[in-house]
Amino acid sequence: MFASPRPAAHRRALAAAGTAAALALTLTACGSSSDGSSSMPGMDHGSKPSASSSAKASPSMGDMPGMDHMAAGNGLSDNKDGYRLTSKDTTLTADKQAAYRFTVTGPDGKPVTDFAIDQTKRLHFYAIRSDLTGFQHVHPTMAADGTWTADLDTLAPGSWRMFASFTPDRGSGKGTAFVLSRTVSVPGTATKTPLPTATKAAEADGYTVTVKGKPMAGMEHPMTVTITKGGKPVTDLQPYLDTYAHLTAFHQGDTAFAHLHPTTKVNGDNGGPELSFNAELPTSGNWRLFLQFQTGGKLHTAALTLNVG
Repeated sequence: MFASPRPAAHRRALAAAGTAAALALTLTACGSSSDGSSSMPGMDHGSKPSASSSAKASPSMGDMPGMDHMAAGNGLSDNKDGYRLTSKDTTLTADKQAAYRFTVTGPDGKPVTDFAIDQTKRLHFYAIRSDLTGFQHVHPTMAADGTWTADLDTLAPGSWRMFASFTPDRGSGKGTAFVLSRTVSVPGTATKTPLPTATKAAEADGYTVTVKGKPMAGMEHPMTVTITKGGKPVTDLQPYLDTYAHLTAFHQGDTAFAHLHPTTKVNGDNGGPELSFNAELPTSGNWRLFLQFQTGGKLHTAALTLNVG
């Protein structure tokens, strides 16, 4: 205990220093998102990585840099709050590139054409096979009438779920993040790939991704991802989609969707080696995580299974 109270000005200075230190600890790692190719079996990626960028992307919905606004729900419905994902494509051809066309309609039944920018894009699109292989993350193009076209890479036979992640920029849903989905059948002889066992590390293009942390279902929990190459820390992660790493997760059994982002804003082409996340996965069980990051203008995708208690 102190013999006498400190002057008020001194106490205020200490409080301000403590606040700054806490903020610095919160902003300790970065992440960048990306779509593209990977050498790992069972994964296809349809988007091309963007050029390395010091350029700032448009802010999304007033969020803090590097922070993602979380969409409500698990994405397993094609409609929510009057918004609906519609498509005439119920089947797609196996073993070849395919175009999936869809529309987002609003509560008035009309196609939505005004979307807010989120991570530099108006809409993010994901395709995942029912056994959690074949992951693709692409950015479709929209025609003037509100019809979107997602150009997908080769699809293996089986059942696929197509997710659209978006935020309307007008109407009753303005500012609300939605994830809606529909299933598509790819005819042919489907061979189910067993889900790899839960692990803390994965390889991709010579990089090793290690995950530290034990998320609990329905609770926000800190999680750290470390990226190394040849045993050495990687410190040249480049910004992509306004972050240094893009992390998408799908739940085994029902393919429920979750989207996680690092907690720090981007600062040039020197991200890494550690990326901090606030992970919140709603359901217990096994989740397949797909971490996308970019170096030297090339996108890398690492996949691993995480067990959530």
